[in-house]
Formats: sequence, C-alpha cells, structure tokens
Amino acid sequence: MVAAALNRTQERKANTSNGGLMLLVSLVLLVALIWMVIELIAAENAVNGLGTIVTAIAFCLAISGFYTLQPNEAAAITLFGNYKGTDRQPGLRWVLPWYSKKKISLRVRNVTGEKLKVNDKRGNPIEIAAVVVWRVTDTAQALFDVDAYQTFVDIQIETAVREIASHFSYDHAEHDEPTLRGDADQVSTLLREKLQERVAVAGVVIDETKLSHLAYAPEIASAMLRRQQAEAVLAARRYIVQGAVEMVQHALEQLSERDIVKLDDERRATMVSNLLVVLCGDRDAQPVVNTGSLYQ
Repeated sequence: MVAAALNRTQERKANTSNGGLMLLVSLVLLVALIWMVIELIAAENAVNGLGTIVTAIAFCLAISGFYTLQPNEAAAITLFGNYKGTDRQPGLRWVLPWYSKKKISLRVRNVTGEKLKVNDKRGNPIEIAAVVVWRVTDTAQALFDVDAYQTFVDIQIETAVREIASHFSYDHAEHDEPTLRGDADQVSTLLREKLQERVAVAGVVIDETKLSHLAYAPEIASAMLRRQQAEAVLAARRYIVQGAVEMVQHALEQLSERDIVKLDDERRATMVSNLLVVLCGDRDAQPVVNTGSLYQ
C-alpha cells in the first residue's frame, strides 16, 4: 500500500502562457508574412524568400499552441508522454506546440446507478440503487493513475452499494441495529465513506450519496408484504390490550377509592373480563341486563 501511494501521480501547475499576448504576436507575424510575400513577388530575392519561409514556420508554430479552457475545466500538459503539469486557468491559453494537451472536466457529476439485486444481511434478496454526486479534484491521478476514470468510478459505485447492502438488514433488524429502510441517512453516510476510499486513487471526491431505490425482490415481495401487515396488526393489538389493561386498572382503583361498590375476587374477575371484552373487541358490545344477582 505504501509503495502504491508513492507511485501515484500528483497534480502540479503547468508552465503555460496567456493566449492574449501570443495572439498579438501571431497577428504581427501574419502581417509580416503578408508583407514579405508581397516583397518577394515584387523583388524575386532569394534572401527574402528564406525570410518568408522562416516567418511562415514561426506563424504556424505560434497558432498551433493555442487552446481554450472553460470554467471548471483543466488541461493536462504532457511532453512525449511525460506529465508536465495541469492548467486550470480559463480563457485563451498558449503553450509550445510540441506539448500535448488533454482536457478534463472538473464539474460536479451526477450518476444514477442501476438497480442491483443483492442479498441483505439476513439473506433476503432485495433491489437497491443509489445516486452519487462526484467530481474530479486531482487531474493527474484521474488521467494517469487509472484507466478510464469515469468507468472506474461507475464500477466502484456498484461494488460499494453491494458491500453496504450486505451489512444491513432491509428492516426489522435484531437488537435495534440500523436498517436500510429505517436508517437511510446513516446508510448513505457509510456508503459515501466506503466509496471515497475506493475512488481516492483516481483523484475523485464524493460529495453526496443517496439511496434512490430500495425494495424487496419480486419473488419475495408479496410474502414480505403479508409479514409486514401481520406485524402491524400484532403491534396494534398489543397497543390496544395495553391501553385496555390501564383503563381497567384505573376503573377498579376509582371504584375502590370512592367506595361506590365493594367487589370480591370473583366479582372483580368478572368485571375485568367484561371490560376487556368491551375494550378489546372488534365489534360493538351488546349489553345484557341482569335482573337477578351475579350468581343467578
């Protein structure tokens, strides 16, 4: 790992010139060339002919070194395969014509990943996709340390999404563990950190990651939906029973404190049973009038 880090290419500033000054020089050479051609035609002097050729060559070399850069765009300058630096100054620029120039965009890029079918932590097949916002910060690493940096980033996005999905359950995790469905922000943060580690070699910075799609795979979606519905019903029933028990307890305490009626254990049990039936039942209770006693 240390050797690989030492071999990385580091971006540095290129020795280039403002194109405006060289444009003025080129115009001067053009005017001189036209004048010399006219003189050559009129005088037919061999010395003038040699000067015209030299001026023409200088003019061609001058105009061959021009290039333009837009805002958030850079150009890597190389000489016979050797990296000489990066020019980030927008506008008309000029460099010696035998230097090669390779442009690269520094703008923010937005990638919407394809839906991936993976297994979550519990082994359930799920579909997941992510949106990643990234940009190039080191042009030298992007161009010379990896092959086709855009393809490299796309592959690393897919790999990181698969890795993150295997670390979390879709939902209903044990021991209050974070889940893909319930802790999207935490999952996105971890995804960004893992992805940044993978693409650092390409001189790329990950600005933001978000899950754009999350669902069970079609073959288990219906079964998982029924499971979620059953769990929701059980949770609702548990809440209703808890509330009913508290209401019954409160009613018995009020009857006892106000000395409205004295109940023995059997009558108390009957009252609790009736109240729970009324409070927990799905249908409206039908009152029954007892004209006798509790035991008749």
